[in-house]
Amino acid sequence: METAQEVVRLKEIAKNTRKLILEALAEAGSGHPGGSLSAVELLVTLYFHVMRHDPKNPKWEDRDRFFLSKGHAAPLLYSILAQAGYFPVDELMTLRKTGARLQGHPSMGIPGVEAPAGSEGIGLSLAVGTCLAAKLDSKSFRTYVLMGDGEQQEGQVWEAAMSASKYRLDNLTAVIDRNGIQQDGLTEQVMPLEPLAAKWRAFNWNVIEVDGYDFTQLMDGFDLAASTRNRPTIIVAHTVKGKGISFMEWSPHYHGTPPAKDKLSDVLSELEQP
Repeated sequence: METAQEVVRLKEIAKNTRKLILEALAEAGSGHPGGSLSAVELLVTLYFHVMRHDPKNPKWEDRDRFFLSKGHAAPLLYSILAQAGYFPVDELMTLRKTGARLQGHPSMGIPGVEAPAGSEGIGLSLAVGTCLAAKLDSKSFRTYVLMGDGEQQEGQVWEAAMSASKYRLDNLTAVIDRNGIQQDGLTEQVMPLEPLAAKWRAFNWNVIEVDGYDFTQLMDGFDLAASTRNRPTIIVAHTVKGKGISFMEWSPHYHGTPPAKDKLSDVLSELEQP
């Protein structure tokens, strides 16, 4: 498919993903919109353009693996999985409800979920172990992990980064949702991260920086990661917390405050604006 046509297709999926995220969160009355909305294009590119996976066979041995390390973005992952066909889209309206399987953080038993998520910092370690196993078993699948930028303050992330570099895990691509905001405020005020890209280069990773909303940059970035040999790749995606909803953008308040159900139609109307 030509790049221009593919971008149009992915943009439509992204718009629908934001709609589903907001509807599910409004119905639940709790959850995390900011970090879910910021990373939409990242997961849309992975699941609908890059990764090899089969919703009809979620445990296919040769599938590419994805780990959501920033587990509070579960509404995003659920919306992606539902659209991909892992479970009915209607199930999104059960988010965070008693007895439902779609809870505030992903857990095992949900089709398409590779590992539970909750405590920040563990996703990269899970991905490193998966990549090592693939190397030992001579498997060609790739592993992807999405991390938050506040998560870069966790020591476990850097221990895993050293291991991935040591073992030359070129079957690993990590992505940082670099939206500049964490639960308690701006990352550069809570615990400064910059120069973030330089830190990863110092750990001998292949570093790619992209606009997290430019599908051409994202597709090219993942292609470059797949062609890189003897080093893991990290994609630093520059994003906006709450992307797509003006009053949520750049606001720490909407890290964990969902839209009001009685205001949902007004909120969703923003997604129709050019």
